[in-house]
Amino acid sequence: MKDEYELLDSGDGKKLERYGEIILDRPCAQAVWEPQHAKLWDNATARFDRSGGLNWEGRGKVSKPWNVEIAGVVMKLSATDFGHIGVFPETRALWKWIRKTLSEQATKKGRTLKFLNLFAYSGGATLAAAQSGAECCHLDASKGMVDWARENAALNKLQDAPIRWIVDDVIKFLRREVKRGNKYDGILLDPPSFGRGKKGELYKIEDQLMTTLDLVHEVLSDDPAFVLLTSHTPGFSPIVLSNLLRQYHATGCFECGEMLLTGKPEVNQLPNGNWARWIND
Repeated sequence: MKDEYELLDSGDGKKLERYGEIILDRPCAQAVWEPQHAKLWDNATARFDRSGGLNWEGRGKVSKPWNVEIAGVVMKLSATDFGHIGVFPETRALWKWIRKTLSEQATKKGRTLKFLNLFAYSGGATLAAAQSGAECCHLDASKGMVDWARENAALNKLQDAPIRWIVDDVIKFLRREVKRGNKYDGILLDPPSFGRGKKGELYKIEDQLMTTLDLVHEVLSDDPAFVLLTSHTPGFSPIVLSNLLRQYHATGCFECGEMLLTGKPEVNQLPNGNWARWIND
């Protein structure tokens, strides 16, 4: 499986990453140690920092979008004004797990599974699920991000795959799905610390997460495969996320851990968020 992402180094509050032929130097508050490979930083194609505002150095070198294959999924990347580029590579191990688990569970259950991706961003997990043969529902409050995800689907020749593309507020959508009786076998949610819905609805994780999880529980099928909860919010540790899922499931397997940016074995792993999952075994 092709993977053109690599963490090259981190430290002094920054991370150095390779996306195909492009090398980016960007802020990373948790990289509090000293860099291991100082000379590599001179190879950066472009740099982004937040000192005195949001600033790119060398942005002209990445002014055009470029495509990179990460964990078997081709993604369009672009240097945005806020320093994001259209993918969070710390989630790539989860894409692999979703693809493998949905495929295995479909074979075990003898039916096509339905996958729901909430706060779905540019669609890496959605497309990994679609590669497994699952029917997918991709939801994000940003029309621009859903359009970006659809472009990524086309790059992976999945433009005709059974994927519903939804621009909506998560809670409003889930409440309608409950009323419709729509059910899902695998659900991923990555709630933001703070966000806005399609019509400006405020989402704060400490206020809305329990409501979201209540509704997620209601749209699970009678014989589901998993629920996967991820977070980049400080304080929402792997154990916190696991405990949240344990409120809804008396049986099954619970796993949790950190989402990591990784490179060669000699490069320090860089934690960037946490995950927990319930598996209906």
